[in-house]
Amino acid sequence: MNFTELHTQRLELVEIKAEHGQRLYDIFSKEEATRYYGMDAFKSVEQAANLIHSFQKMFSEKRAVRWGIVLKENNSLIGTIGLNNLQLWNKRTEIGYDLHPDFWRKGYVSEALQEVLRHVFEDLGLHRAGAVTFPDNEASSSLLKKLSFKEEGLLRGYIFQGGRSHDACVFSLLKPEWETLVDHKEQKVSTAT
Repeated sequence: MNFTELHTQRLELVEIKAEHGQRLYDIFSKEEATRYYGMDAFKSVEQAANLIHSFQKMFSEKRAVRWGIVLKENNSLIGTIGLNNLQLWNKRTEIGYDLHPDFWRKGYVSEALQEVLRHVFEDLGLHRAGAVTFPDNEASSSLLKKLSFKEEGLLRGYIFQGGRSHDACVFSLLKPEWETLVDHKEQKVSTAT
C-alpha cells in the first residue's frame, strides 16, 4: 500500500515524516490538544519522534494511516488525522484527529475529515468508519453528528489517560449513509445553480 496524499480547498493531507517532529511536539505538548486524545501531553521532542516512527510502522503493517494536516497558505502542520484499527479485510476503520488549539473552530478538521471519509469509502472501499470520543468532548461529538455519524453507545472504562480509566462514546458511519450524505449535498448544489 503506497501512501496517498489527499487535498482539500485549504489543506494538504501529507505523510508525517521526521521533519515534522518539532511541530508535532508543539501540538502534543499542549494539554488542551491531548485532553481527549487518549494519552498524556508530551514532555520531550523525542516523544514526537517516537510517535512518527509508530505512525510509519503501523502504516507499513497496513494497520493504520496518519496524515499531517498542512495549511496550503503557509505549509504549516497544524494537526493530524488518520485511520486507526484499519482492517481492510473487515472493511472497517476508526477515525482519529487532533488540532493545535490556535486553529480550533475554523472548520479545518471538518474539511479534512470529509476528504478522509471520501478516501475511506471510495478509494479503500471500506464499509464502516468508527470514531471513539470522550463523553464530554462536545466539539468532536458535534462534528461527527454533523457528518451523519450515529452514536452507538458507551464503552465503559475504555481509555486510560492521566492515571485513570475513562468512559468513551462510540460512533459510526456506514458507506450507504455517507453516499446518501454526498448525494444530498450534490442535489443542494445542483438546485442552487
